[in-house]
Amino acid sequence: MTTSTLATDPLATSTRNELSCQSLELRYGSRTVVDGLDLTLPGGAVTAIVGPNACGKSTLLRGLTRLLDPAAGTVTLDGSDVHRMPARTLAKRLGLLPQQPVTPEAITVESLVRLGRYPHQRMLSPWSATDQAAVEEALTRTGTAELRDQPVDRLSGGQRQRAWIALTLAQDTELLLLDEPTTFLDLRHQLEVLDLVAELNEEAGRTVVMVLHDLGQAARYADHLVVLHEGRLAAAGPPAEVLDAALVEAVFQVPCQVIPDPETGTPLVVPRGRARR
Repeated sequence: MTTSTLATDPLATSTRNELSCQSLELRYGSRTVVDGLDLTLPGGAVTAIVGPNACGKSTLLRGLTRLLDPAAGTVTLDGSDVHRMPARTLAKRLGLLPQQPVTPEAITVESLVRLGRYPHQRMLSPWSATDQAAVEEALTRTGTAELRDQPVDRLSGGQRQRAWIALTLAQDTELLLLDEPTTFLDLRHQLEVLDLVAELNEEAGRTVVMVLHDLGQAARYADHLVVLHEGRLAAAGPPAEVLDAALVEAVFQVPCQVIPDPETGTPLVVPRGRARR
């Protein structure tokens, strides 16, 4: 397996919203999940984190967002240690959508999205026009404005996911971390969510880091690809440079071909599995 370093990655020239870890070790009890990871996620880009099940992808996001304290190493945002930042300051800079967020019972879409303004609220401060404007923009950008009065628990999977993304947008951070945002969605809704991610990056300038399972979608939508294997970095860099048959077989144990996607030219993984004739 080869690793493409940021020294050859043109995205490395963007340093705003650059999230990094140095010698990061993350554990659950005595079990080490992420082991000695050195990684830089470029600012201004869409990064996709991929790898086999239980390789540490979601654990890494928890460590990057301070939800899980490191057993060793550091995490920095634009050079500042995130564990030394005041919680409200970090929440204004970084938004996280967990893999399976728990929806408060009977809450409406607009009420859910309003929760994203919490980091900007001060004790006894009234709801402001700025707060409402942020909520309206988030609802509009995610296509959920017409659902504002609907209970979130009655929405379809795709609608519910867009409502949660709207909450993250209302938080008004420049850096978004999304943990498997397409899980449990059908193909149409997967593409809707990923197209929204692309728009947020291209039109709103958001830096996005997302965990994905589909290698083709990761290669199509990401500027930067991070491949994890058994809690360590297997490869990182532009998808076209790091995603090849040797890497996929070594990390995923799947013989394959990697060919250009006929629509985008990005890498497309075609497994060599047994085919029905």
